[in-house]
This record gives sequence, C-alpha cells and structure tokens, in this order.
Amino acid sequence: CQLVGWWAFFMAIVLFFTFIDQIRMNLAGQPCSVWVPAGMVINCLSWVAYGFLKEKKDWPMCTANLFGAVIGFITWATI
Repeated sequence: CQLVGWWAFFMAIVLFFTFIDQIRMNLAGQPCSVWVPAGMVINCLSWVAYGFLKEKKDWPMCTANLFGAVIGFITWATI
C-alpha cells in the first residue's frame, strides 16, 4: 500500500508540473480561466487536510497535494 502511495505521489507531481506551462502562457498574455487553478487549489488543500487529519498521517498525499496547491495558487496569481 505504501508503494502505491508513493507512485500516486510521483504521478501527482508530474500532473502538477503541467501547470508550469500554463503559468508561462499567463505571463505571456494568454491567460487561462480563473476556475481551473481555483478548483485545483481547493481540491489539493482538501486532500492535504484529509491526509493530515487521518489517525495515521498520509505524508505522500499531503506533500504532493501541498505542492499542487502552491502551483495552483501561482497559476491563479499570474492570470
């Protein structure tokens, strides 16, 4: 089960890195919808809270989604 958690962690990081291109496009004057990064921030922070509030903390979930929330916020801030 721990191996699956770390695999999901890696895949989430790969997914969140795709937003770096959107940040670049936002800065170049091609902004995305505000709803995409806003939804990502809310979703990721919800998963961080879930993983942190579990009796046995789910650190891969918390770490990956915290990274996603930061990237989502940066994407939103560059619109």
